[in-house]
Amino acid sequence: MPTEEELFAAVDTLLAGEPRMPAPAERARLREAAGITQARLAQVLQTTTQSVKNWETGRAEPRPPRRQAYQRLLDGWAQQFPPEEAPESFRADPVTLPEPAPPAQTPAAPERHDTRPTAPPRTREERRTARKPASPTTDRRFENGPLAVIDVEDGQVLAYCVGGLVLDVPAKSLPSLVDWTLTEAGLGQARHHRNGRDGDPLLVLTTAALERYGLPTALSDEERRAGRLPDSHKAVKQLTRTDWKLTRRGLGPWARIYRPAEGAKRNCVQLCIPAWNALDAREWDDRNAPRLPSMHPADLARYLGAYAQRVMTPRGTAAVTGLELMTALRPPTRAEKDPATGEFTRALNDDALTAVYDVVECEVPDEHPLLKGRFARHHLRTPAEMLMEEPYDWCRPLTDEECMRQYLVAIDINMSFAAAANGLTVGLNGPTHLTGNPPFDPSLPGSWLVDLSHVDLSRVEIDGRTVDGDRLPSPFTPKGDRPTGPAWYATPTVAYAVELGYEVAPVEAYVRTRTGRYLDAWYKRLRDAYVTTMADLGVTTGMGGTEFLQAMARSRETDPTMALLAGAIKATAKGGIGKLRQRNRGQVPYYEPWPALERETWRPDIRAAVLANQRIGLHRKLMKTAAAADLYPVAIGTDAVVYPSPGPSPLDVLPHTPEGKPVPGTFRLGISPGMVKHQGTRTVLWAEEQFEEQGGVFNITNHIKTDPAAGEGE
Repeated sequence: MPTEEELFAAVDTLLAGEPRMPAPAERARLREAAGITQARLAQVLQTTTQSVKNWETGRAEPRPPRRQAYQRLLDGWAQQFPPEEAPESFRADPVTLPEPAPPAQTPAAPERHDTRPTAPPRTREERRTARKPASPTTDRRFENGPLAVIDVEDGQVLAYCVGGLVLDVPAKSLPSLVDWTLTEAGLGQARHHRNGRDGDPLLVLTTAALERYGLPTALSDEERRAGRLPDSHKAVKQLTRTDWKLTRRGLGPWARIYRPAEGAKRNCVQLCIPAWNALDAREWDDRNAPRLPSMHPADLARYLGAYAQRVMTPRGTAAVTGLELMTALRPPTRAEKDPATGEFTRALNDDALTAVYDVVECEVPDEHPLLKGRFARHHLRTPAEMLMEEPYDWCRPLTDEECMRQYLVAIDINMSFAAAANGLTVGLNGPTHLTGNPPFDPSLPGSWLVDLSHVDLSRVEIDGRTVDGDRLPSPFTPKGDRPTGPAWYATPTVAYAVELGYEVAPVEAYVRTRTGRYLDAWYKRLRDAYVTTMADLGVTTGMGGTEFLQAMARSRETDPTMALLAGAIKATAKGGIGKLRQRNRGQVPYYEPWPALERETWRPDIRAAVLANQRIGLHRKLMKTAAAADLYPVAIGTDAVVYPSPGPSPLDVLPHTPEGKPVPGTFRLGISPGMVKHQGTRTVLWAEEQFEEQGGVFNITNHIKTDPAAGEGE
């Protein structure tokens, strides 16, 4: 038991106050006055140079016992090198001089990586120490950004955050790393919608970090097939002993570690492990020349941090993130106060997908449980049995006249699936079955069984002109073949037949009566992210024609990291739409329910509507182009179109008005979603050689590429 004198001494110490550290700028001044480098000081205090830099910029504070040693050193330097005072003659007289007006507060502009080709390259040290001032609107809970890349350098664990910030990580084990992330790191992301939830902090573990925290640097074949470490692994047991839980995915490439929420406060950290193929090269990297394996942690933090800030914190693959973004922007529920009791209850949002509804036989894929016993084994469903709304995969032989043109020019539609989702009315509730030859209603999204074989494109007038229907694909089938009888179509496809001037007579339909433009906010978020990223690469929305083509040719060399970001955003848009009808990937036997079916966002009818709208929008431009310039495509692959051309540039083939502007309704060069860019050019002679080698005409769209990343469907 302490004596009275010991207690009084402890109280006197408390009254005297704890020693206060000098301000960060003063720490740097004292060190420089003493002629000591940061590296030398780090050596004396047995820490890293980066830690000293963080202390002198105010980004971190030393911990005991280094704090006491650092304090003693600074006190000694303060006595040797006191701050210089201004000479008496330069001091302001508070009596005779009027008080100056306060200067206008101009917020510091965030440091940005100059993307111009003439800018000198930055060194690794400059990249690591660059600082980005916090925005006035930054949520102070997440002041250090949405994520951090955890690496180990010279024995010290470092967390590379957005804006060049680097934090010291004191955690010695995986559970303590999770604790540090939630209590000290200042990581996370504010909700995207007032009824949504905040984004959990994301930690990206490098190979060195895996070794530090007792995780394997590569998964075994068995672990890779399972997609996770076994529950018997030491790291999993550490988490279990400290009351941390893992989701059903376990400790795999994308892992979630959590404890039950405390009210509105979530206790969850997400891990991303690139060494376990968390960042698939098909979505996050350049698969022809991968950069992520050798990317410095600071650059990886810049890349993923920019993605998180412009799209959202990654939740898995780009496709998974695209689907999660839909829910983040259109949350299914909200808290609503009960006027009778005064308590908050769970209420559903009318503009969201709020429940798992019954599905329709024609809309589900072949392996769905609903089809068990419905068809013979290996039966291929026909268009009259299955909704087949897919992108184009079409080609035709060149005419003699087209063979006289020297080139084949391929143009690619920017983010075509996202553009097709913009303004699209989709169903938000379950299906209603209409029978007895119901009249077609374009305001009701859903699936219609109808015969469109009577639609003849050659009889359709566009701006008073007719077109050659034999040289255009049918708008109603992915292969471009003319329908031969009744088939299931999504509402946009049937509406286009009416737009072309033909009557339609549905036999039956499955429609949704509660509707909305569910994907509008999702489209706008991805559009803004893509346009902003392309502006970083030197391509802006105001460009067109030659200026645009030249800027696109330079863009991939301007900033390779931002070029990867543009690709990831496009993969998010495409993959998010695909996830609306995620198929069984072998998780369960045929005709057995798979996990995706439990989601409110498993909506094959919405995916079908988007793909139908994309194909119809493309065909509408084909018709306009054919009517305006007697110009017809020879191949279409998803969102890329190949035209015969007298010259190698899109400017040689796309129709223009006498004033030099694009003909309204036709393809237009530009960077915005729905506009087109140059995918590549080949000669007609090359195409004929390809046809001869393959023994016939085939779709050459994806073989005509100047940019290897273009033309893969966006």
